[in-house]
Amino acid sequence: MKTIECGIKGTAEIKVSAAELAVNVGSGSLDVFATPAMIMLMEKAACSCLDDYLENDETTVGTALDVRHISATPLGMKVSAEALLTEINGREFTFNVTASDEAGKIGEGIHKRFLVYGEKFMAKTNSK
Repeated sequence: MKTIECGIKGTAEIKVSAAELAVNVGSGSLDVFATPAMIMLMEKAACSCLDDYLENDETTVGTALDVRHISATPLGMKVSAEALLTEINGREFTFNVTASDEAGKIGEGIHKRFLVYGEKFMAKTNSK
């Protein structure tokens, strides 16, 4: 891994389609942006934060989430997520994550990722 310091940011965005609605992902009965979809976007922002620093077979996996979904978003609205790297502990990375739609903040929390080596990680996973 290339040298990395706290304070870097990553972003991701999506326009809410039927595929991301709670009613369609099994996380509720309403036509609103699903919490699992918001979390996916937050993780994507954290991944993008580290992309330029990973080398060879390095990648990261999500290991912890503490997230609040604080406002609903309708179909068709744009949602963006931002991840700010706040702590590095060996191969563990901690991010402050937020998500916003066109009307304001919809979610916030803490997300942790761990650096792994893809081939070794998959071999261990597939040996189960």
